[in-house]
Amino acid sequence: MKAGGAPAVKTERDENFPVASRLIAPHLRAPILAFYRFARKADDFADHPAMTPQAKLAALDALDATLAGSHDADPDAAALRATLAARRLSPAHAHDLIAAFRRDVTQRRYRDWPDLMGYCALSAMPVGRFVLDVHGESPALWPDSDAICASLQVINHLQDCGEDYARLDRVYLPEDALRRTGATCADLAAPRASPALRAAIVGLAQKAGGLLDDGAALASRVADWRLACEVGAIVRLARANVRRLQKFDPLAERVHPGRAAFVWSGLIGAAQGALARAARAGGALRAEAARK
Repeated sequence: MKAGGAPAVKTERDENFPVASRLIAPHLRAPILAFYRFARKADDFADHPAMTPQAKLAALDALDATLAGSHDADPDAAALRATLAARRLSPAHAHDLIAAFRRDVTQRRYRDWPDLMGYCALSAMPVGRFVLDVHGESPALWPDSDAICASLQVINHLQDCGEDYARLDRVYLPEDALRRTGATCADLAAPRASPALRAAIVGLAQKAGGLLDDGAALASRVADWRLACEVGAIVRLARANVRRLQKFDPLAERVHPGRAAFVWSGLIGAAQGALARAARAGGALRAEAARK
C-alpha cells in the first residue's frame, strides 16, 4: 500500500498465475482486468498492515456500495459496475470477493480444511466463475473451476505463510493440520520451518494437488479454445508450485517460480490445454459420426 491508505501499484503481471494473459481473446481481457483491479484494491485494503480493522471494513463497504450503485466513491468499483452492466453480467461474484476480504479482517485462523474451503468459496471460486461467465461458458463447469481456484488459493497461502503471520498475524494453515504434525502457529515466526511445520505444509500441498486433479477436465470441457490454453497454463504452473512446496521451505527458500520458469511452464501448459480440448472435441465428433 502507498502512504495514506491508497493501494500499492501491483498489476496482473505481478501475480503467481496468469491473469487475463494474451492467451485470452482480446475483447474479453478488458472485463477480466476490470474484475482483477477491483479485487486487487479490495485485497490491498484487507491486507493493509497499518489500517485499523474498522477502517478496512469501511473501505470495503465503500467498494461494495459503489459496485451496488449506491454511489461512485471508488473509480475501480464504478468501472467494474459499468463493465458488468454493459455485458449483462451479474455482480454476485464481485460481492462474494468483498465478503471474503471482510472475513480476512475479522478471522485470522481456520479450524480445519472445510473451514478453509468455505473461505475459498468466497475468495477464489468466484474468480474462476466470473471468467467462465465472461466467456459464455456453462455453469456446469463451475465445480471443475472451483477446485482449480481453491487449489491456487491454498498454494498462495502456503507460499506466503511466513509473511502473512509476520505482517498480519493471519494463518490460513488449518489448526487441525498443524496439530496433527505437532506444529503451532508460532512456528511460522522462525527463519526456517520446523520438521513438524514442514510436514503440515507438505500435507496441505498434497491436498492442493488433489484439488487440481479434481478440476483437471476443465481445459478439455470449455468451448473457447483460447480459454482452454489459459486453463492449461494455470494448471501446469500450479502443479509446479505444489512440487516446490513439497521440496522447499517457504520460510527460508524461494518457492515462487522465476520469470523464465513461469513463461516456459505456462507455454507448455497452454499447449497441453489446447491438446486436451482438441482431443475431447475429436472424440465428440467421432461419437456423433458413429451414431449416424
